[in-house]
Amino acid sequence: MSIRPGAFLLVISLAWPGAAHAAAGSGAKEKELRELRGRIEALQKRLAETEGSKTEAVDALKESERAISEANRVLRDLAQQSRAIKSQLEALQAESRKREGDLKGQQALLARLLHQQYLAGRAEPLKLLLNGEDPNQIARQLHYFGYVSRARAELIAELRASIGRLAQLTREAELKASELAAIAAEQQAQRGLLEREKRARGQVLAKISRDIERQRREIGTLRRDENRLARLLESLARLIAREKPAPRARVERVPDGSVDGGPFHQLRGKLSLPVRGELVNRFGSPRADGGALWKGLFIAARAGDEVRAVAAGRVVYADWLRGFGNLLIIDHGEAYMSLYGNNEALYKRVGDPIRGGETIATVGNSGGNPDSGLYFELRHQGKPLDPLGWVYAP
Repeated sequence: MSIRPGAFLLVISLAWPGAAHAAAGSGAKEKELRELRGRIEALQKRLAETEGSKTEAVDALKESERAISEANRVLRDLAQQSRAIKSQLEALQAESRKREGDLKGQQALLARLLHQQYLAGRAEPLKLLLNGEDPNQIARQLHYFGYVSRARAELIAELRASIGRLAQLTREAELKASELAAIAAEQQAQRGLLEREKRARGQVLAKISRDIERQRREIGTLRRDENRLARLLESLARLIAREKPAPRARVERVPDGSVDGGPFHQLRGKLSLPVRGELVNRFGSPRADGGALWKGLFIAARAGDEVRAVAAGRVVYADWLRGFGNLLIIDHGEAYMSLYGNNEALYKRVGDPIRGGETIATVGNSGGNPDSGLYFELRHQGKPLDPLGWVYAP
């Protein structure tokens, strides 16, 4: 069974009460999600076209870093599927063991009933009537024999049902085992792809590392990176404002940016940084490699460490961007956005609802960054905010 990345498309669901309404609502929401992704892809294309034919050294890393991110995302989804199927298989095996125990008990009871019937003979009612015994005693014995007969019939029916359920459980367990084998094969293929892409990136990086370092020190490159991000955020803000539908009854609300249901602006001083590490560069400090000021934080951390969303919201961008590598942007409502750059892998896609504290990516050094870590920004109406002013300080 080949599992393509598209098979893991996550859809924001609708909460309609009826099954028919649920199916219709889910289809409508899926269509909205496809349209949103299509509009953002078109937006990316337009932004790329405005840059003309000028390319930079880091562009050579684009496809391999995208592929590394996607392979990691698929591997994570496969691992989640594998855990779910293993849990289902364990439940099936536990039920199967219980059924086998019940079946043995039913078989033993039926064997005792049959043995007692054999010892008493096969014509009990007729023998009682012909013996001329007390009618009341005869009635009690006939009632007992009727009870034994019904119990025997019920036991036989239960035995048949148990045997049928055991056969069904065996088939289901075999199917789950087959699914696990297919997932294991797909995981092995994805790991091979991931290793090839990492080797390819390493080879490209070795060839162009000097060019990347030189360009990173050019003030013009930094300005272009900042302007590119500013244009992206401005376009996303317009797209989000246009995309938001009119309120509808019974539609599940996209998370609004907090764990307690309050608006994002009430979270000032309550957020946690998205990753643990060393705070290397602070908001507003001059950049050593070009004289521009930092618009966010750079947190040095180990490659592969989990990056967590600072608050709930919805993903509005998840792709590679020159200067920021694999970049994920979350809309928190009220024109607030959080940005997570230089990731090795992005686990979420455009349109995915996000909970506060949920793992959304892993730390890396994509985009030509020489150091492993996370670039993190907070924005309101497109303007950068000092993230440390929003972080909880015990």
